[in-house]
Amino acid sequence: MKELTKAEEQVMKVLWQIERGVVHDIIAKLPDPKPAYNTVSTIVRILETKEFVSHKAYGKTYEYFPIIAKKDYSKFYLSNFMDGYFGGSFKNLVSFFAEENNLDVKELNELIEIAKKDTKPTNDE
Repeated sequence: MKELTKAEEQVMKVLWQIERGVVHDIIAKLPDPKPAYNTVSTIVRILETKEFVSHKAYGKTYEYFPIIAKKDYSKFYLSNFMDGYFGGSFKNLVSFFAEENNLDVKELNELIEIAKKDTKPTNDE
């Protein structure tokens, strides 16, 4: 998987939200000022090359849809982010945000409780 540019990520966020659509659908969901049709069309084709998006043809009209889940890209992106800025250490990441945001002990304990809930095995495991 490759990291997305800001423009590619913006288009992917729309596709993850709408699940499938033509270029005009994507443009409608983008913030103002709206990019040109050809610009969005080019970005979508690049996303196809990167294997983030596929399409279904209806004559000359293409309906696009994501083939990479948002959750999978988020994991990939955050992993690269942590490696690049925090030596791959979640502890260093949390420590940085705790210090930068002046988290108190209560807030840190709340984060610990959330982490404990999220790491408990489910009945499916």
